[in-house]
Amino acid sequence: MKNKILKKSITALILLFTFISFSQEKSSSVVLLDAFYAKIKAQKNPQIIDARGPEEFALNHIEGALNFNTKSDNFEKAVAALNPSEPVFIYSIAAYRSGLLSTELSKKGFSEVYILDGGIASWIGGGKPFYTNLKSKLSIAEYKKIIAENNYVLVDIGSKYCATCKTVKPILEDIRTQYGEKLKIIQIELEESPQVIADLKTVKVFPTLIFYQNGKIIFKKDGLGDLKNDVNVALAHN
Repeated sequence: MKNKILKKSITALILLFTFISFSQEKSSSVVLLDAFYAKIKAQKNPQIIDARGPEEFALNHIEGALNFNTKSDNFEKAVAALNPSEPVFIYSIAAYRSGLLSTELSKKGFSEVYILDGGIASWIGGGKPFYTNLKSKLSIAEYKKIIAENNYVLVDIGSKYCATCKTVKPILEDIRTQYGEKLKIIQIELEESPQVIADLKTVKVFPTLIFYQNGKIIFKKDGLGDLKNDVNVALAHN
């Protein structure tokens, strides 16, 4: 009899923890740019959080966003200033810092948390309005001129704060060494040329790699993938 009661209790506890875990998972969700933007526009005073570092936030961010993450000194105070019964919109560069913050907010009773898929890259790359204190080093007109004047162009779009973007650099150097002047390589960073990224309206994540041949896009990669192989294949018969 005691064993049956114990088994029932254990089963009940498992179901309870499963329900709690499921509820927490459902309290936050990663959404694409258009849905994220629409949900923000539907709020009179949207609670937008930039989960990047303060130095990143100072350069560019979504207008009206607050800036803090789980490692911020003012974390508890910043969370206390939010309304847990209203939606919260979070973004960073990738999903890591956004995910950590989302988890903490869910634990603190926030019932509706949205994470922007692709982060700031998706927002600016999708042409949505943003604040910046930077003047782009490269304009869209200059970008198009480079594409038009070179037979083969490889464009690397990213951020110096993006971990994956850093792994692209040595691969680009290998490609540069292999192909020399045959292939023009352009590196565009959010911290130097945000407006050209916005004007392209094609960037969804960092890094984004685009390969042009005679002004035509041969491939576009959302993320690194096997970049060197893709370039080799594109140039194999040229």
